[in-house]
Amino acid sequence: MPSSQPKPRTAGGPPLSWRLRLTPTISVVLASAVTLLPFSFDAPLLPPLGLMMLLAWRLLRSDIWPLWVGLPLGLVDDLMSGQPVGSAVFLWSAVMLSLDFIDRRIVWRNFWQDWAIATAMLAVALLVGGTLARAGGPIDLVRLLTPQWLLAALLMPLAMRLVGSLDAWRRLR
Repeated sequence: MPSSQPKPRTAGGPPLSWRLRLTPTISVVLASAVTLLPFSFDAPLLPPLGLMMLLAWRLLRSDIWPLWVGLPLGLVDDLMSGQPVGSAVFLWSAVMLSLDFIDRRIVWRNFWQDWAIATAMLAVALLVGGTLARAGGPIDLVRLLTPQWLLAALLMPLAMRLVGSLDAWRRLR
């Protein structure tokens, strides 16, 4: 006669479903793949959507990824965006290390602090990425990347909202 009581959990617990494991990674890869769409702009206007999704996942759910995840996800972004190979690998790894440092210093954060952290990280990543791509002098670089950074800063709450919805969906039983 089968028992109606649940089985006791083993030390490892039940295996994670595909939604728990793959949703964050797939969302970052799909956001990076937006650069493959045939958009045509005179200046860089499309924000770094893959980095924005990585930041949103890391700020909202710091426990889902190991610290080294910036390396493979940055490589995927480099291959999709056409940036010099290794630039996003370096930048995304540096972002993950910086966020780990911030998490150790600021234990409790609110939405505004997360937004400020993400906006600052995006500004530094865009400036360093533009410097690595040799996009011009410092004044030209700031003038060229300011609209892209402003659009990324304005879209960051939307990315956080999307990540919150994806996180709720991935944890459904």
